[in-house]
Amino acid sequence: MASKLGGNDDEAIVDINITPFVDIILVVLIIFMVTATYIVQESIKVNLPEAATGEATEDSSLAITIDAQGQLYMDGEPIDKPTLRAKISNEKQLAQKNGADVVCLIGADHAVSHGEVVSIIDLVKQEGIAKFALNIEPVEEKNIRMKEANTASLESSE
Repeated sequence: MASKLGGNDDEAIVDINITPFVDIILVVLIIFMVTATYIVQESIKVNLPEAATGEATEDSSLAITIDAQGQLYMDGEPIDKPTLRAKISNEKQLAQKNGADVVCLIGADHAVSHGEVVSIIDLVKQEGIAKFALNIEPVEEKNIRMKEANTASLESSE
């Protein structure tokens, strides 16, 4: 029988070797970090107007966005008005074939003029899209009260 020098071989091995476990976890972490950069979806920076009353909308068929410079985007891709009109018409025809409704979600930066947003709504309605929604940034109840208090204090100081 083989034995250790000066040791007692009657003791059971109770230590768990966690080195392989740590190695595997580090490899998984590295894989996650590398793939996470591909998962992140690029988005258009838009400062949406705030509103206290808003509802969640179902996934829209079309997402139209206007940034602060007035550039139009459809589903994240830059587009001009004539091309937008044609794509809306195509989407409506495809939806009619499938028996579905086209829903359009319109988002505009806070700096975009009201007239520009109305012109996009008009374009959408001219193409026969009856269902559309305006994208907003929800306001928390606490922020609403603070804005009301600031407005009241400004009016009383005048």
